[in-house]
Amino acid sequence: MTVDRVATKNEAPLPGKPVRGSSTGKPIMAALDLLGRRGSLRIVWELRDGAILTFRALQAAAELPPGTLNSRLAELRAADVVSVEAGYRLTARGAGLIEALAPLLTWSQAWADDLTGK
Repeated sequence: MTVDRVATKNEAPLPGKPVRGSSTGKPIMAALDLLGRRGSLRIVWELRDGAILTFRALQAAAELPPGTLNSRLAELRAADVVSVEAGYRLTARGAGLIEALAPLLTWSQAWADDLTGK
């Protein structure tokens, strides 16, 4: 009997494989692992609205050391969220992720307003 191993910090968490927090590899767990890694969401956010950024521009915007940024970009590329051609950009799947996050953005603003009494 073989036991699948969890994606390491240098491997992209992908559906169908064990990921941090889940041995099932369910897609939602793989997505949460991928997006929960340091800097991943920030990279995706910086590339929203069709932005195309160089490694250096992404490094400055995401405030990540080069090694961490390189690892995150490799993971996001392996997950088909980011591509690189004349700069880094979101793929169609990455753009879909931004759309999927829109309700969370709305919820978070309402949450903040409720907590601050606005």
